[in-house]
Amino acid sequence: MEHRLSHRTGGELSILVYKRGVPVAIGEIQDASRRGLFVATDYTGIRLNQTIQLAFRYPEQQDLGHRVLTAHVVRQSAKGIGLDFDGVDNDALTVAELIDWLKNRERYRVSNPKKRKAH
Repeated sequence: MEHRLSHRTGGELSILVYKRGVPVAIGEIQDASRRGLFVATDYTGIRLNQTIQLAFRYPEQQDLGHRVLTAHVVRQSAKGIGLDFDGVDNDALTVAELIDWLKNRERYRVSNPKKRKAH
């Protein structure tokens, strides 16, 4: 059984992964919490404990520009990377907005079964 310090919210949001200010990969946020998130990506050029940046836009707010979060890589798997926000500077409002957006999308997917992804 896995123990988490904060509740994870599932979701699907496309992102760009940056290393040292250079875009290196694309991915999709699979779940997020106040402390971190998991990004599904097949990119393998990221090391544990490396600091990376994520840039994303909410689909309905394309004209407002992108948001950026910084995180440390704490886990790697064939499915993607686990990221932690601890020890990096992020705007708490950006993290809260992301989690709220994912919650709203998750609620919509549950209430609208036709929109669910088939596994």
